[in-house]
Amino acid sequence: MLRKYDEYPIKIYIVGLHLQPKIKMMQENGTKNPNAQVSSLGFTPSTIHWNLSPAELSDQTVKLGQGTITDMGALAVNTGKFTGRSPKDKFTVKDATTENSVDWSDINIAISPEHFELIYNDLTKHLNGKEMWARDAYACADPKHRLNIRVYNETPWANLFCYDLFLRPSEDELMTQTPDWTILQAPSFQADPTVHGTRQGNFTIVNFSKKIILIGGSAYTGEMKKGIFGVLNYILPHEKGVLSMHCSANEGKDGDVALFFGLSGTGKTTLSADPNRQLIGDDEHGWDAGSVFNFEGGCYAKCIDLTEEKEPQIYAAIKPNALVENTTYLEGTQTVNFADGSITENTRVAYPIFHINNAKEPSVGGNPKNIFFLTCDAYGILPPISRLDKGQAMYSFISGYTAKVAGTEVGVTEPQATFSACFGRAFLPLHPTKYAELLGKKLDENPDVKVWLVNTGWSGGPYGIGQRMKLSYTRAMITAAMNGTLNDVSYEKHPVFGFEMPTSCPDVPAELLIPVNTWENKEEYLKKSYDLAAMFVKNFEKYASQANDEILAAAPKVMQNA
Repeated sequence: MLRKYDEYPIKIYIVGLHLQPKIKMMQENGTKNPNAQVSSLGFTPSTIHWNLSPAELSDQTVKLGQGTITDMGALAVNTGKFTGRSPKDKFTVKDATTENSVDWSDINIAISPEHFELIYNDLTKHLNGKEMWARDAYACADPKHRLNIRVYNETPWANLFCYDLFLRPSEDELMTQTPDWTILQAPSFQADPTVHGTRQGNFTIVNFSKKIILIGGSAYTGEMKKGIFGVLNYILPHEKGVLSMHCSANEGKDGDVALFFGLSGTGKTTLSADPNRQLIGDDEHGWDAGSVFNFEGGCYAKCIDLTEEKEPQIYAAIKPNALVENTTYLEGTQTVNFADGSITENTRVAYPIFHINNAKEPSVGGNPKNIFFLTCDAYGILPPISRLDKGQAMYSFISGYTAKVAGTEVGVTEPQATFSACFGRAFLPLHPTKYAELLGKKLDENPDVKVWLVNTGWSGGPYGIGQRMKLSYTRAMITAAMNGTLNDVSYEKHPVFGFEMPTSCPDVPAELLIPVNTWENKEEYLKKSYDLAAMFVKNFEKYASQANDEILAAAPKVMQNA
């Protein structure tokens, strides 16, 4: 029986010095000893495993009793108490580097340099004498923005996650690569809030001056992935003028790149997975002059209710090298029960991007031709597809709107509007307007880029009355946008939001394209449109003081009191 990570007693496994031949060669050639580099961080492991292969890491995980092999060949583990990120326990060191640049808030929570030093010293003391797994990796597929990473883990399966999710240096690069950033992941270390300045025992702390990420008290692997994402969301826009984006990206046969932004449940993964287009990446990208590039070397996909029919690419990617988290087996088998959310609804699978048959290598494309903001509007107000001007694009980008429906979360009994700035507020160290203005700058520099708002939610009324938009219709509209068909049709303006709505689209009933036409009560539709607009305006109040006039002018109309 597989036990949870945090049920394991602290134990040291002395298995001898296990170094890859390339590491031995580094030492023989006079390259800086990697073990000495660990000592320079303030701790000395009993054993350290450098850059092991996925097969070695999987084998060690099984031998340590920390995981099992599924009948698909993937490694399955349980991350213990934490099965998701803990955003209230993520801190950024507030010092001379970050004091006047980070958007300090309940998203970007400050911690002092003094508390960082205390927790760093205690964490590294805790790691002394332990068996550790180390990996050299990097982020950003565009060589101009490469960020070298060295990560130290307490478990082999966490190191496998880093193999899967980060980009993998060649053997020649491993000979000389030195880290720009270091991650120390120590799930067995618990902070003392009264001493260390944390909220509770678990924490993620980012120090931009020292270029270190500390993770303790939680074995959830996504903290490492999103920690580096947050770093890039600071460095690239703030220092290099590159727009960092929480989106998926793919490329057509003619080299046309499309970006898909969207919160959970809007269809981002489903709609970007297209067998006729190459996948650049499924989650994190940068947009530089002439280049859209993946930050990562893999995918971290939700797998609750996964089936081969619904998500054939993800299903096929679950094989040796992949890491499945917090799932269960069908009784008496090694077959994953993807329908079982008893541990968590946030079941995940990590796998290298080369597990996707049509993944692009390297993960870099040109400027985007089309940008899609995906929303699941449970109120049935927004058009199934609409074209945005630059101001509307920036306003919608900052808003990051979708809606939850009944049953998606405990306590949600009717549709609830949800806003997440730039479709990833939790990962943005800078103020959201900085990213929106950078998007506007990119659109000015590339005037042929089209921005579309796509509603994958309801039509003809809100959830419970209207109908969910058919996936086949949404795919047809996205295809028409990408192949240019929607450039040659007439448009109407939405009376409240001002978006341009096409009046025709191949393979889509015309009445669906203008949402008021799908409502029996036209006056009720207009009233509910104003209600949704008021939610947008209310949400935007916290950003308005730093938004430029063009963004502010794109706000939807709000009903005036009689």
